[in-house]
Amino acid sequence: MAQTLDQLLVLAQQRLVALWPAPWQPWVAAFLGAAAIVATFGGLFALTTWLERKGLARIQNRLGPNRVGPYGLLQPIADGLKMLTKEDIVPRAADQWIHFLAPILKVVPVLLAYSVIPFGRHLVALDLEAGLLFFFAVGSATEIAVFMAGWGSRNKYSLLGAMRAIAQLISYEVPLVLSAVSVVLLAGTLSLPAIVDSQAGHGWAGLANWHVFTPWGLAGFVLFMIAATAKTSRSPFDLPEGESEIIAGHMVEYSGFKYALFYLGEYLSLFAISGVGITLFLGGWRAPVAWLDWVPSYLWFGIKLLGCIAVFIWLRGTMPRLRADQLMNFAWKFMLPMSLVTLVAAAVWHATATWTFAGAGLWRWVLGAALLLLPYRALSRGLTQRGRFGPRRYRFAD
Repeated sequence: MAQTLDQLLVLAQQRLVALWPAPWQPWVAAFLGAAAIVATFGGLFALTTWLERKGLARIQNRLGPNRVGPYGLLQPIADGLKMLTKEDIVPRAADQWIHFLAPILKVVPVLLAYSVIPFGRHLVALDLEAGLLFFFAVGSATEIAVFMAGWGSRNKYSLLGAMRAIAQLISYEVPLVLSAVSVVLLAGTLSLPAIVDSQAGHGWAGLANWHVFTPWGLAGFVLFMIAATAKTSRSPFDLPEGESEIIAGHMVEYSGFKYALFYLGEYLSLFAISGVGITLFLGGWRAPVAWLDWVPSYLWFGIKLLGCIAVFIWLRGTMPRLRADQLMNFAWKFMLPMSLVTLVAAAVWHATATWTFAGAGLWRWVLGAALLLLPYRALSRGLTQRGRFGPRRYRFAD
């Protein structure tokens, strides 16, 4: 019964595909997979906007959406209708094609990235041997969309916002990829389903053999999620949309449904990167303990994804925005070196896997923690140490 419930979605797809002639079945299977991904994460986008507004309202002692539908649940539908009916204003001097294609390029690559994420047991649209590489390669197209939006608008604020956004996205994509490389080093594969399989089984006290339960895995997961926060322009790294400085960044000249597509693309990117983080470090769709293996695998993936979303909402409601210099210093002076240190710690953990003497597991933990904590202490001190500045001199025009 539990196995049937776990494979319910797979069996339903197989039965629907079997209704079509054999030459059409691959196309029908691809269409059903794409439709399921778009419908599921489109609905999750609407639900997340409601949860975020309610959560931020609770943090700020407000009510949040409470007018449209019970508890404001229909507010996302009202917002969507508003965006669809708003006038699409395009600047006269804008490059029409670039201005039009930028929001589309923001959404389409993210939807392609979902195809390699395993959402459950045998529940992956495209099982590639280099699935992780495909994910990062496709996801990097969002930087092009941001540049197209800033350049095609023919607006100085848009261009400045796009340049600052691209600097941030590229800077944090480096530690994002490096933190994922540590998992590839241990798993020995770039296939995301195979990475989930490498975390099978249970260890001490019945806990799963997730990568996050190792010193290098815990550090890599924290670095990955911090870089993912910056990559998706979430607070406190929401400088690309710093409305107090550059209005709305690269989206200054967008309105209506085009603006909504940028908004949708950011949330879809958030879900996709969270899904990859879950796959790399949190065992993917696997249960945390052995006695909960009867729960359907896709429910475990959904629970973990909702947990990541809750943390992102919590951070947005509590963390202030960083300055541009703080953001760049943090990326290049802390995140990048710590990502390289995590790679070394992962290599040492792999090299000491053959230790069999008494207390070997404890000593591996001590060695891995020391390799991470000492550089962390040194890098954090260097990052927070204040420079010596001379007295300020104010000059006024005659």
